[in-house]
Amino acid sequence: MNLASSLGIENPPKPLTDFKDLIQERAGAEGGAFIYNPKVDDIAGKYGVIGPDGVRMLVMGTVDKGGSGCMCPASAFLRALLRHLMLKEKSAVILDMEAGIEHLGRGTTRGMDLMIVVVEPGARSLETAERIKKLSSEIGVKHIAAVINKGGAGKVNDRLEELGIPVLGEIPFDQQLMKADLEKRAPIDEGGEAVNAIIKIKEKLMETVEEVRKENEQSKK
Repeated sequence: MNLASSLGIENPPKPLTDFKDLIQERAGAEGGAFIYNPKVDDIAGKYGVIGPDGVRMLVMGTVDKGGSGCMCPASAFLRALLRHLMLKEKSAVILDMEAGIEHLGRGTTRGMDLMIVVVEPGARSLETAERIKKLSSEIGVKHIAAVINKGGAGKVNDRLEELGIPVLGEIPFDQQLMKADLEKRAPIDEGGEAVNAIIKIKEKLMETVEEVRKENEQSKK
């Protein structure tokens, strides 16, 4: 919910699911049917909000309340948009999913080059990471890595290594992150020990992405 402020975006975009008329126009059909492959190639440009670093943010949206009716047209619309962004756009696409495994069960993350799991130093979090690794492989996500939040004290790293999940780095517990969150500021602008760790994680991430890119190119030959 606070991703926009984390990116330094003061006025976040409305969730796409709020644009009922647009979804009905693009994905709806008579008699309660829906169009499985609606037009979506103009959505990012029209409805995305650009942050201070040139990152364009879109909010997909979700069901607001129980009994709100069939989500089939909206689901078809969002699925088509994700497919377009990941497979046809040349830009890098980062999906910030809700915590848990629901998006894996729905196949929303199918086609991703790399999935990053945020793991906290606890047994339940490690169990979830193990579950995510299994479900990811079942929908064709070949590469998975972890970022440890609030530090790992060594044991978390060892367990992730046993699970075959490489660690990109650790974010230490830092009061500056809490301050940035309360003030709705981007953590990168607040500074602190955690931000230095995040910068190192980014560098490791870019190395991993490049390795994945080369592997993908090799598999196409």
